[in-house]
Amino acid sequence: MQAACIPHVLTANDVIVAAETGSGKTHGYLVPLIEKLCSKPSSTEDDNSQGTAPGAHDIMLVLCPNVMLCEQVVRMANSLLDESGEPLKSAAAVCGPKGWPAVHPDILVATPAALLNYLFDYDPEKRRRERFMRNVKFVVFDEADMLLCGSFENQVIRLIHMLRFDEKLLSRALDAGKEVSPGSDDEYHEDSDSEGAEFSGSDEENEGNLVRDRSGKVENSPVGARKDWRRVRKIYKRSKQYVFVAATLPQSGKKTAGGVLKRMFPDAVWVSGTYLHRHNPRLERRWIEVTADTQVDALIDAVKYGLKSKDHDAPKRTMVFTNTVDAANSVSDILQRVGISCILYHRESSLEERANNLQSFRENGGVLVCTDAAARGLDVPNVSHVIQAEFAACAVDFLHRVGRTARAGKSGIVTSLYTEANSDLVRAVRQAEELAQPVERAFSRKRSFRNKLKKQALQRREASLA
Repeated sequence: MQAACIPHVLTANDVIVAAETGSGKTHGYLVPLIEKLCSKPSSTEDDNSQGTAPGAHDIMLVLCPNVMLCEQVVRMANSLLDESGEPLKSAAAVCGPKGWPAVHPDILVATPAALLNYLFDYDPEKRRRERFMRNVKFVVFDEADMLLCGSFENQVIRLIHMLRFDEKLLSRALDAGKEVSPGSDDEYHEDSDSEGAEFSGSDEENEGNLVRDRSGKVENSPVGARKDWRRVRKIYKRSKQYVFVAATLPQSGKKTAGGVLKRMFPDAVWVSGTYLHRHNPRLERRWIEVTADTQVDALIDAVKYGLKSKDHDAPKRTMVFTNTVDAANSVSDILQRVGISCILYHRESSLEERANNLQSFRENGGVLVCTDAAARGLDVPNVSHVIQAEFAACAVDFLHRVGRTARAGKSGIVTSLYTEANSDLVRAVRQAEELAQPVERAFSRKRSFRNKLKKQALQRREASLA
């Protein structure tokens, strides 16, 4: 995956990387973008002549959906060292309790909410936001499918508007041959209908790296008022690169993350992994149908099966997934009662507790009982066994759970416990895997696998009665 995506990221093109978990996507964007940062001076006279404020330097902005993933990206970026053993470029996180770093980093990793809180915080000179936006040259959306949907959607829309607005201001300055410094009279202004309307519209890219905006309306304002350049500037020269990264990227439907990206970034380069939305042949699958009477024994046997290994020196790591926090607590109690020690990880634990538990699991191995809070983005090396104590509620969760093992070319085991109520779902998943077909049709954040199958069955019955 890295060999496929790095050459594209090294260009000026926008890039969409959709590849299975464990394929090295994070280094796939960090390495080429850090190379770009290293190859360009922090501040030059030429930069200043093009509207860059004195002392400015290029920034890579990485947006992530949660604190744990932000901190993981920072660790990975700071682990890329130069000949003297120092990080090639400094990285820092702005998320959760972490405030803005005292020393401006080259790579800023943030959650959308934390970044917006900083940018719209009390700022008497009204220059912080504009200066930051001007310095950002590379924008990465890690776990893009999650950022473009649900509770993150409006925040990410807002940030994309702000970044593109700065591109338009700088493009106008270049066309006019004069400097437009951050904090000038042309500031970003929001109106009530801009977020949903403009995000659902699309931009068309033309030759010469110019972008044509389809939205040419002027915001409602008194006669003689300043026009909003975000709306009226139809063609502008690009000055930022956007990279979207995801392990699941459904494209069926206009409101899916893939559908949104196709409309907003129609000329972006797509790089897809070999096993995106498909069965990984390095996985050993175990399917066990259970009842209320056999479920506990089957779970204990599955955990013991995963702890058996010929390699007695290597720590064994097993992840047991449940659908709810209450179920995770119950599974933990069951395992503790039979003498199997385990670690809990779910959203009701504090950030500090989650971080400590995850670090213990990384270093010492064992059994991690968790909800889907641990399924996405977190990189735990050498997980040998994934158990679904409760079958995943949707396709996205299923793929991310399964992707915790058999990472980076290694093999792994997935044991799925399911009930009679899940049997149709399991049959459909197994058939898709046997035929090496993607399960993309089952993707939906609002509809479970089971509901989708029920709808299809209802349609077949109605057709037979017609």
